[in-house]
Amino acid sequence: VNASTSSGAITILLSGGIYALGETVTFKPTNRSFSKSERLTIRAEVLPDDPEWHTGRMPTIIHTMALPEGGASSGIATETSHVTVQGLRILGVPVVETPKPGFLQRAYPIMRSGRDLDDLEVAQCLFAGDVVTNPNHVCIIASGSGAVVHHCIFYGAKISVVFWLGEGTGHAMKNCVCHGIYGSSVWTAAIPNDFDYRNNVVSNSNYVWTYQSLASATADTKGKSGREFGPSPDPSKNTHYKVINSYMGGNRKLTGTGTGERLEYADYDSSFLDLIGTKITDQPVVLERDQTKRNYLHPVAGSEAAKVGAGLFMKPTA
Repeated sequence: VNASTSSGAITILLSGGIYALGETVTFKPTNRSFSKSERLTIRAEVLPDDPEWHTGRMPTIIHTMALPEGGASSGIATETSHVTVQGLRILGVPVVETPKPGFLQRAYPIMRSGRDLDDLEVAQCLFAGDVVTNPNHVCIIASGSGAVVHHCIFYGAKISVVFWLGEGTGHAMKNCVCHGIYGSSVWTAAIPNDFDYRNNVVSNSNYVWTYQSLASATADTKGKSGREFGPSPDPSKNTHYKVINSYMGGNRKLTGTGTGERLEYADYDSSFLDLIGTKITDQPVVLERDQTKRNYLHPVAGSEAAKVGAGLFMKPTA
């Protein structure tokens, strides 16, 4: 891809199996570009809506690269516009995140750092992690504009998605299941209020939503501490995000604020969120645990949470 000088779309198909990333895979062509209709697509050969699909056919990515002490490595870096990542199972990295005081090792499975980039779609992917065996620190982190995450499952990760820095527009998170997230299910670094957040299920997690101010996020990118507990300016006064047709069950808190890879958060007033057709309950969401079923790790069929339409399937399931 990086050496290509042609035009048109490029699709990379991954068959079922295990793929170990011993180093960052960076997609950054210098002699060509993509467009909305002629994209770079990295996808599973068989997708969840295909009749012959089952979870065992998902290409599984594991991270085996060495992580720097006190630093981070990316898994897939999409440093070009108009990219789709679809149908993959992506696991964390088998390290202890904090092997000694003052150091934190972490991996970002899908990363886009270019602030001038646009149109990153992550769809029908299953991100799974565990704080002890394979931490998935931030499953997706994207600067720029048009980061659209939909029909994904995030299970046992620290942070599901970070929409990074405030100059980007056109972001969305739709039809996703976030379960057992021990940081937050979505982190917005002062992105505009055109953020489209709808039809998501968040359960058994620490924070549903964390907000970071632009000044704090900018300080973080410059390597400063950015230890700011409380956004500036206050989002409840100038930025309201709509939370549409979603289901939140059994989470510790709806909203928090702060910064830092060490989860330096504080609880925060949720008034900057406008809840539209959204249910919040203390009762946790029950997920399907039978691995032979197509809806494995989805809210159990027939439950109120299942009616939201969150999960890997874009077509209605029987």
